[in-house]
Amino acid sequence: MPILLDILLFLAGLVVIIKGADWLTDGASKMASHFGVSSLMIGLTVVAFGSSAPEFVVSVVSAVHGNCDMALGNIVGSNIFNILGIMGITAVIYPIKVERSNVRYDVPFVILSSVVIAITALDPILNSSGEGVISRNEGLLMLCMFAIFMSYTFSITNTSSVPTKEEGASYSLLKSSLLFIAGLAGLIFGADWIVDGATGMARAIGISDAVIALTVVSIGTSTPELAASIMAAKKGDTGLALGNLVGSAVFNVFFVLGTCSTILPLGIGGVSHIDIAFLLFGSVLFYMLCSFGKEKLTLTRSEGAFMVLCITAYYSWLIYNA
Repeated sequence: MPILLDILLFLAGLVVIIKGADWLTDGASKMASHFGVSSLMIGLTVVAFGSSAPEFVVSVVSAVHGNCDMALGNIVGSNIFNILGIMGITAVIYPIKVERSNVRYDVPFVILSSVVIAITALDPILNSSGEGVISRNEGLLMLCMFAIFMSYTFSITNTSSVPTKEEGASYSLLKSSLLFIAGLAGLIFGADWIVDGATGMARAIGISDAVIALTVVSIGTSTPELAASIMAAKKGDTGLALGNLVGSAVFNVFFVLGTCSTILPLGIGGVSHIDIAFLLFGSVLFYMLCSFGKEKLTLTRSEGAFMVLCITAYYSWLIYNA
């Protein structure tokens, strides 16, 4: 009976989160047109941070309770799913067009966020110590890097392509704002239900906490990004879809992980070097696939399918070695 309730909770979360993503992307696009801000910037900031709220809540609460594996595993797993799963699934459904400027200036931040995690994971090797720990000093440095990223994001406001006023003429600013807030609430509550339901199902069939953090919890907390990216791509707003990915990856590492490790130094623990290496692999692969072409680049369905195949292989390996 308990597992049936978990399944129902999981399905209810999916329904709420899909509708929430629809409202969120509609509201964000209309707000962008009202303020004359590009959809890429809205994706990099408001949508990315809003849809990453579940990761923030789960990781910070885990850190406060001393559960380092859950806090760090959620962040690493979420970024792996963001980079390969979300972009791969979105591209399979709707091929994503990418500007050359995005590849040059925005996507490298995804690689940088992965490199930062990798460097912190190398502490035992660099310092000849037994266990890797992300210290408060490293957490504060991450928060400084987040501030730099935000400064860069606001600096590109005037250089990014902006939507025309006509695109947002059908909604008033108040209606757009309310739609965005309602969508954000749907994403957060839906993600919470998905995580609770999926975690209950996973534990009912005997999966360990470490695997739950890297798979079930990270996928559940990343479902808002998935739903928001698919809805944005469906409506032809690939700037919002790409900005959502880049912003979420940076937010997860520099802000969420920075905040968690500032509150309580996090031991690397259950997150292995293989997990970190796969995160780096996914980041570089995403950059390479986005770099093919000349002026107007496209992440094709076949490339998206390859990304999905890669993350499926990774999850299969995790479950096999659980």
